[in-house]
Amino acid sequence: MSPVSRQHGALTDVAGLFVGHHHELDDDAALGSGRATGCTVVLAPGGATAAVDVRGGGPGTRETDLLDPSHSVQKIDAVLLTGGSAYGLAAADGVMRWLEERGRGIPMDVDGHVVPIVPGAVIFDLPVGDWSVRPTADHGFLAADAAGVDVARGSVGAGTGARAGVLKGGVGTASVVLDTGPAAGATVAALVVANPVGSVFDPATGLPWGVGVADAARWGLRQPDASELTAARALGDKGTVLNTTIGVVATDAPLGKAACRRVAVAGHDGLARAIRPAHSPLDGDTLFALATGTRALPPTEVPVPAAFPPDLPALAAICEAASDVVANAILDAVLSATTVAGIPGYRDLFPSAFDL
Repeated sequence: MSPVSRQHGALTDVAGLFVGHHHELDDDAALGSGRATGCTVVLAPGGATAAVDVRGGGPGTRETDLLDPSHSVQKIDAVLLTGGSAYGLAAADGVMRWLEERGRGIPMDVDGHVVPIVPGAVIFDLPVGDWSVRPTADHGFLAADAAGVDVARGSVGAGTGARAGVLKGGVGTASVVLDTGPAAGATVAALVVANPVGSVFDPATGLPWGVGVADAARWGLRQPDASELTAARALGDKGTVLNTTIGVVATDAPLGKAACRRVAVAGHDGLARAIRPAHSPLDGDTLFALATGTRALPPTEVPVPAAFPPDLPALAAICEAASDVVANAILDAVLSATTVAGIPGYRDLFPSAFDL
């Protein structure tokens, strides 16, 4: 896992994308009581080419079929990431209302009527806080209304009630600009809501998966004290049959729907590097891939056989970066999350990891 801009990079480094959160969180929230849920919206005001790849065995999604490369709709207006399990999909109605009020969507007639396209995916966070408290259409509207270029991380938005294994999960984001190669100048970024059944740290070292003891300092970490590691192991397993990690990986390169699908597939490689196990029957792991096309790719210098698309070398470079930024976004989520409802954040469980 390469350290790519995890402290400052964000999904909104991709020109044409904005992120907003809305959540409800009580200070005294606990497992089964109080409010601890929310949603996150990724807005693409100019439209974005999009695709999706679903790897988990228990997904909760909306409008994913239209993202198939063979289907007619070519661009989306927003993506909803939300808590609340299947109930939380209602938040997409509020995102659609926000977009409709601003005339954003597929134009349907000369009178200005539009149909916004808002795919979405959910995490299962219902046991955190009161089961009956979950995102509504109003939450989606407010998250869209809050969207901007500054992205809050950790226990916010759709990550408010997230649990990453036995630790507090949350929202994380990362980005990288490709300096050289066939996609030079392109930005690749990810935003992930980490809520897996799998572990996000190595039980042998206490460090997040992919962060070795030798390179921990590059991430602002060191191996935690043995006593903290013993306490972490004693927490056992997460103990719920429903989980899920969801997110968006994006680029400003001009990719088509089929190429976006390959980017989403590659993003799951990063998920599998940062979470073990990943893509289980107990997760609904879903990644959307967006391309805003706001930056042109450099001329192709690598010979490409006529049977292949001419942007294949650039796509390969973007896919490699996609796996990196997804892994780093998950790490960012874990390190940024704060304790909620008694679920310990990584910083609370391993405070010595930050004593450099």
